[in-house]
Amino acid sequence: MLAKIEQLLQEIDGLKADSAEQLEALRIKYLSKKGAINDLMADFRHVPAEQKKAVGMKLNELKNRAQERIAALKEAFENQDTTADEMDLTRTAYPVALGTRHPLSIVRNEIINIFSRLGFTIADGPEVEDDWHVFSSMNFPEDHPARDMQDTFFIESHPDILLRTHTSSVQSRVMEVSQPPIRVICPGRVYRNEAISYRAHCFFHQVEGLYIDKNVSFTDLKQVLLQFAREMFGPETKIRLRPSYFPFTEPSAEMDISCDICGGKGCPFCKYTGWVEILGCGMVDPAVLEANGIDSSVYTGYAFGMGVERITNLKYKVKDLRMFSENDTRFLKEFESAN
Repeated sequence: MLAKIEQLLQEIDGLKADSAEQLEALRIKYLSKKGAINDLMADFRHVPAEQKKAVGMKLNELKNRAQERIAALKEAFENQDTTADEMDLTRTAYPVALGTRHPLSIVRNEIINIFSRLGFTIADGPEVEDDWHVFSSMNFPEDHPARDMQDTFFIESHPDILLRTHTSSVQSRVMEVSQPPIRVICPGRVYRNEAISYRAHCFFHQVEGLYIDKNVSFTDLKQVLLQFAREMFGPETKIRLRPSYFPFTEPSAEMDISCDICGGKGCPFCKYTGWVEILGCGMVDPAVLEANGIDSSVYTGYAFGMGVERITNLKYKVKDLRMFSENDTRFLKEFESAN
């Protein structure tokens, strides 16, 4: 596989296009779902375990190089001088009204800023992923319900390729090419095969965090999450951790915050409990560390994940998740002051 990757790297470095049609043909050849790079991604599961790190790094380099080359060629076309015949002379002379940031972008950026101040860096990964990074590397058993069609969007022509169901796949990609200390957050869009309603959607946004180093403890996790909750919801915010289960963490917990509407006294929003759930977390399971090439006898770590829509609902009291994706300008203008 390394030989194939090197050959494609040489091809990509020499790519040229004389027209937009040729450029699109190159994009399809190398970067589409049925392109050469995606085929290599699908074959990655057959790579021996001892070679996965080296091959994974080369695959990432190949994909990044292809994206950069295609983008550079596209930019060259877009920067060509526009002739008078191509101008829209019917366009209004009045200034176009400025838009506003989407509420999900506002909250996502606030989450990122908080964790950036706590020493976390941003990591990103593909939304179309393979089974290894989404499930197997995260300690999901072969018969786990999340692998079933009712939860996951699989690519019909490639059964091992799917739309990621969580951004934990980015954590796996970081671990397989990096050695501790690792401290990253992974914001991104994820997809699940669910019926669309006021409380659920087939796509939504997550921010997950991962910290791996020597002597990392659950106390470290709790302190980071307490600091985040107080910066996001106010200095008087309290948290509580309830035992839970996730395949990739052990022990696992769900975190609640004191209701910022009633101050923890009880109201309809918190169902009179005084608490509202906002995220899941736990210590990284040693099996996950070992699967991704990290010695679990030396290193420990914690991970957490939260839904951006959930945090946005808590901050702005948006009752219908569908409003986030309907592009209703009346709804979006309500957030002008939050930009």
